[in-house]
Amino acid sequence: MMATTFRLIPWLREDLLRGLSLEGNTSISGGWRLWVKVLSPRFAPVLLCRLAHSCHRHRWGAASKALSMLNFVIFGIEIAARCEIGPGLYFPHTQGTVIGAWSIGKNAVIYQGVTLGAKELDFAYSEVSRPRLDDNVTVGAGAKVLGGVRLGHGARVGANAVVITSIPEGALAVGVPAKISNT
Repeated sequence: MMATTFRLIPWLREDLLRGLSLEGNTSISGGWRLWVKVLSPRFAPVLLCRLAHSCHRHRWGAASKALSMLNFVIFGIEIAARCEIGPGLYFPHTQGTVIGAWSIGKNAVIYQGVTLGAKELDFAYSEVSRPRLDDNVTVGAGAKVLGGVRLGHGARVGANAVVITSIPEGALAVGVPAKISNT
């Protein structure tokens, strides 16, 4: 999953480059275009979640909570600052998304309306009750991934699926409750 230690600036650069490539661009150009990209609703939530996580790691609780709240108010996305998220994170849209996973690997794509969290109230943020997403996972719009499940490398979750059991590497899970699809 995450083989390297969190490094704010290199990971933000990787997030930005991946977002640009998914949107059909290949480089970061300077000036106005770069600022427009950094402040876009696809990248700015990633920037805020990285800053909140960095504050959490430095034990700056108030700053971490303030950045997380700003992300929620402006972009409608709630991300637990303690969630370890690898580089290359991309949000095509953010509204209504809740990320309370234990960890998310690199190059994750998470669409709007997704919930990644515990099945029951878990104020202690327990590892056994939170989902883990390996590298290169895509979670479709409106999907719910609940409990201590694992989404294997390259797994995909279809729109509006409800995942309550682990999904193997490379599999596509669809339906309520989610089942592995052969297509």
